[in-house]
Amino acid sequence: MMYTNKKSKQGHKVPILIITLAVIILTVLFGAFSSREVNFEEEIERKVEALLSQMTLEEKIGQMSQVRHFDNNVDDDITAKYLGSIIHTHGPYPGEDAAGWQSRFTELQKKALSTRLGIPLLFAVDAVHGQNTFNGATIFPHNIGLGASGNVQLVEKTAAITALETQATGFNWAFTPCIAIPYNEKWGRVYEAFSESTEMTQEFAKASVRGHQGKLSDSHTVLVTAKHYVGDGATDYGIEGGNTSLTMKEVSERLLPPYRDVVEEGIGAIMVSFNSIDSISMHAHKELITDTLKTGMGFDGIVVSDWQGYFRFGKNDIINAGVDMVMAVDGNLAPFQDSLKKGVQSGVVPMERIDDAVRRILRQKFRLGLFENPFPDTTLAGKIGAPEHRDIARQAVRESLVLLKHEHDVLPIDDEHMEKIVVVGEHANNSGLQSGGWTIGWQGNYKGWRDIAINYSGATTILEGIQQKAQTTVVYDSLGTNPHLDADVAIIVVGETPYAEMFGDIKEEGSEYSLTLSENHQQYIHAYAGKGPKIIVILVSGRPLVTTKQINQSDAFIAAWLPGSEGDGVAEVLFGDYNFSGTLPHSWPKAVEDFEGKYGPNFWDTTITPLYPFGYGLKY
Repeated sequence: MMYTNKKSKQGHKVPILIITLAVIILTVLFGAFSSREVNFEEEIERKVEALLSQMTLEEKIGQMSQVRHFDNNVDDDITAKYLGSIIHTHGPYPGEDAAGWQSRFTELQKKALSTRLGIPLLFAVDAVHGQNTFNGATIFPHNIGLGASGNVQLVEKTAAITALETQATGFNWAFTPCIAIPYNEKWGRVYEAFSESTEMTQEFAKASVRGHQGKLSDSHTVLVTAKHYVGDGATDYGIEGGNTSLTMKEVSERLLPPYRDVVEEGIGAIMVSFNSIDSISMHAHKELITDTLKTGMGFDGIVVSDWQGYFRFGKNDIINAGVDMVMAVDGNLAPFQDSLKKGVQSGVVPMERIDDAVRRILRQKFRLGLFENPFPDTTLAGKIGAPEHRDIARQAVRESLVLLKHEHDVLPIDDEHMEKIVVVGEHANNSGLQSGGWTIGWQGNYKGWRDIAINYSGATTILEGIQQKAQTTVVYDSLGTNPHLDADVAIIVVGETPYAEMFGDIKEEGSEYSLTLSENHQQYIHAYAGKGPKIIVILVSGRPLVTTKQINQSDAFIAAWLPGSEGDGVAEVLFGDYNFSGTLPHSWPKAVEDFEGKYGPNFWDTTITPLYPFGYGLKY
């Protein structure tokens, strides 16, 4: 269903006897189904308690430990330190291909099963827009683009495909969806969230959980993680990990509703955030983690720390606040385990808190069916990047595009009688640039970490899509150095270079990123403005940017967000196979001055008038 509210039609009257019989049958069936579900959960709880009663303190702390698959001594630590989870986000790949990834994780899983109690490992990955750490996977538009689509059913489909391709590479746990609600475009993670709207985020978050998790014990679904709890997108001035100064009433009304909804959907894990609220670190915020999330919302899954959260935010304070599993990476496994063990032995950390944490971890391992089926399903590897998956991704690209301006009937492009189309800009022919951060690498698909992005396996660029659709000559000027003023149409593709987390923050001084286009990209547009060709500007970005001047210079201006691997979806809309249907999931700023306060323009703040409001979007 689309993100709209529609009244159902009045049906025909049905005889009362038929209705009564139907109600009785459904009641009996629902009762039987509910009984099976209750019995299943009761059986899991019995197994959890039986296993917990046999565990030593060292084994319990081991279950609370998460390390990387390439950390020093990881193979030995699985058996010696009773590890509970392995993570892969950035760094050396587990293998050359899907079979290699599965083989490595099978090897590690066998080590876990060889321990005294044989507790299987959870394998986790940041699969935020597809299984984006695997070269060749289907890469979907980032969440901001999915939000622009307004299509809840599409989000569920993309999530289900992500889960399948994630399992196909050996993982059973994904750190997704991000259900932040961004209030400032200066934040470097705006694109990870669906929308500035609480209500819209609620619907999309639920769809994401349904798609990813489905029935947890199935081989093609994964445990998922809502992040980052809570207030990550609402920090003052958009600073990653900064302070969120909203009142607790505002937090409850604006930021917590999506978490309440995903808890009701049965989400398996929730990751705490780097930010603080009221100057209290979220990692150590017992009121919000234990009292609100676990007790108030009834969340019975895993609360996991973010990167290095234990030593950054108070050590055992975060355990007492309610964190269950710790990312003890980069050499911090032994220090974490030693520190927590001393905390328990000294009485600083109650044994009841340790038992609660381990109980939650074991519960999800039983729900996933890992004790019965601990190894990856080798039959799934051939599904990675499948044509039917890419078809859905292409649909997501088409529906994510937002047409902000359209004049002089430049769209759809009717090139039957045209002599030439010129495509300008490096973003037009680079799948790494068009996909943004969290694509193959943490900071995007780079030759080197901060070098230019490059193409990756199986992807189609925007230029390639245009070349496939065009019926006339298409010339490409990658750096805008040779203006083709004799062209009928200039398609100018501009935007941001990839970033993730704090590296994408826009700071007052020394920031690599800006609220406006780079001078080079402004020049690409200026070189054609008013000089003959009609101008179509495509903006590839992880957030709305201040582009008022460039919009005025163009005949058509399109917000394409970060479309992912299927760049040809853009061309399908440009050339009229499909019309525009996307609308703005964020208010669009008109000037840099819109960001002088804590937040940028958004639909609840009436003191700042945006250039285009939330929900705006044209058709041609």
